[in-house]
Amino acid sequence: MGVTRTDLFSEAQNEIASVAKALAHPARIAIIQYLLKTNSCINGDLVQELGLAQATISQHLRELKEIGIIQGTIEGVRVNYCICPEKWLSIQQQFNQLFGQYTLVSSACGDDDSCC
Repeated sequence: MGVTRTDLFSEAQNEIASVAKALAHPARIAIIQYLLKTNSCINGDLVQELGLAQATISQHLRELKEIGIIQGTIEGVRVNYCICPEKWLSIQQQFNQLFGQYTLVSSACGDDDSCC
């Protein structure tokens, strides 16, 4: 597999792609949904909630933390994670802008491929 030429794309395009890549795993979506529901959590809660191994959850948390969508604090042997509100809003705005660029011309697309 070749190296992605990120220098060919804008900073915004690279940002959306890296966020989409980080979100492209169902376990990470489940983690985010759990964090949104509880508005914070302790790492151990996720093991019980998702049924995945601690090491697996830690790897997914690391991926989410790398893109800044979650933040964590260490309290003794526990690590608390929550959604980073500023990053969450930024990501939401980026995806809203991307999806908002589409204008539905007609509802003819579908079964007969007459829209293309």
